[in-house]
Amino acid sequence: MTKVVMHGCNGHMGRVITELCNNDNEVEIVAGVDKFKGIDNAYPVFDTINDVDVDFDVIIDFSNVAAVDGLLDYCESNAKPIVLCTTGLTEEMIAHVDKASKSVAVLRSANMSLGINTLFDLCKKATQVFADAGFDIEIVEKHHNQKLDAPSGTALALADACNEALDEKYDYCYGRADRREKRPKNEIGISAVRGGNIVGEHEVIFAGLDEVITIKHTAYSKSVFAKGAVEAAKFLAGKPAGLYDMKQVIADK
Repeated sequence: MTKVVMHGCNGHMGRVITELCNNDNEVEIVAGVDKFKGIDNAYPVFDTINDVDVDFDVIIDFSNVAAVDGLLDYCESNAKPIVLCTTGLTEEMIAHVDKASKSVAVLRSANMSLGINTLFDLCKKATQVFADAGFDIEIVEKHHNQKLDAPSGTALALADACNEALDEKYDYCYGRADRREKRPKNEIGISAVRGGNIVGEHEVIFAGLDEVITIKHTAYSKSVFAKGAVEAAKFLAGKPAGLYDMKQVIADK
């Protein structure tokens, strides 16, 4: 049985993960961390990770980017592995993730779903075929109107997957309103849409002469991300220090 602390337990994703764990005999949430206490949890909920006084195996974090540095400090000091699902990390925070992974197991992914992580490989393969043939690459992501960061971490990860296949030769463009010129060849355009309650949609467009190929993933509920986070926690518990990702979780199934 994997014992989990749910960091951000009373947010939407925290509640979805709690429900999944209630129906999973291999994992148990033994404590939560959240400033908001307006929910009847079946486990104790603490204000901060430093207040947690129960034994556990791994942390799942779906909270706020402002809490990430403190959370990583705790994991380093207490030798606790963490599944880090919060997005919108700064370059300094990503460097902190790398530092923490030298002493504890850290699993960080821009997106926890099986489908998206398969999409990364598809985009690499497609880029290898289409880029040399003169196709332009554009990424469009859509999310609900409450999402704080833009573009999404997943959109950036998809761009990185394409750019990896291009030996990092392409630049990223986040908008063209401030310029009047033809589209440069070595560019990946990334556009963000925010509206309604769109859970998540990512579309990678390869636009060539007289043909367009689109690779698209649509999430219809947040349970696809929650399921991935739970499986990641099971995978990470007991692992040695290092930086892990969802590819390893999928390969371990």
